[in-house]
Amino acid sequence: MDGTLSPQSPPYVRVIDLETSDRDAAQGGIVEIGWQDVAQAPDGWQLADSPHARLTHPGGPIAPWTTAIHHITDHDVRDAPPIATVAPGILRPPARPQAFAAHRASFEQGWLRAHLPPALMAGTGWICTYKCALRLWPDEPGHSNQGLRYSRRPAGLDKHLGNPAHRAGPDAYVTAHHLRDMLALASVEQLLRWSRQPALLVRVPHGPLRGRRIRTLATSDLDRLLANCRPPGPDLAFALRTERARRTGQDDATSMRQLALPL
Repeated sequence: MDGTLSPQSPPYVRVIDLETSDRDAAQGGIVEIGWQDVAQAPDGWQLADSPHARLTHPGGPIAPWTTAIHHITDHDVRDAPPIATVAPGILRPPARPQAFAAHRASFEQGWLRAHLPPALMAGTGWICTYKCALRLWPDEPGHSNQGLRYSRRPAGLDKHLGNPAHRAGPDAYVTAHHLRDMLALASVEQLLRWSRQPALLVRVPHGPLRGRRIRTLATSDLDRLLANCRPPGPDLAFALRTERARRTGQDDATSMRQLALPL
């Protein structure tokens, strides 16, 4: 169930990906869970084994708009076990991971918390590879999981194992390549720290300045965005205040204090 890692295995991070039956965890369930381990080796972090995935019964019908994304049907999961049966072996394996990871990890965390006992989610932090990609690769044209796959072209990514997109095993496999490359640049602790903070957006996400790089905005534009967006949202506010602090020679801690975030 939990792959090939034993209690004597080297430190590792387990990447998780979910496919769901609806847009909201209060209305739908989980139809597939995928996972891929990234383990510490003498020559650096490497993918361990191959991606895994299990279909799970969501407890109700799959909405057509989500089937249109992942192509999992009610017939496919008719005899599948519920996520509560499958998850313990994946989230609480004998060899505990240093952390879990997912691209936009709040999605996976939210769905798992909605459908699993709190104890299964306790004690292990989550790395958000989307937030970390914004920090480490701000100049990429986009920061989606598949966008990074094709713009960065991670070494060793097998096209067949990474397809089809929007299935839990292949998506976890792709995310694991991004995570491996991130761990060559930053520690697990640093990635966890960034993941606890709002996303440090690179571009303005909406409004008249949509698409503009935040670092290229005039200071008056930064101030205007902060003043006129009520509320601006934690990600945009954090990015604007972090850029404002950078220009005055302060560090990220200034932005976190302004948003009452943990350092």
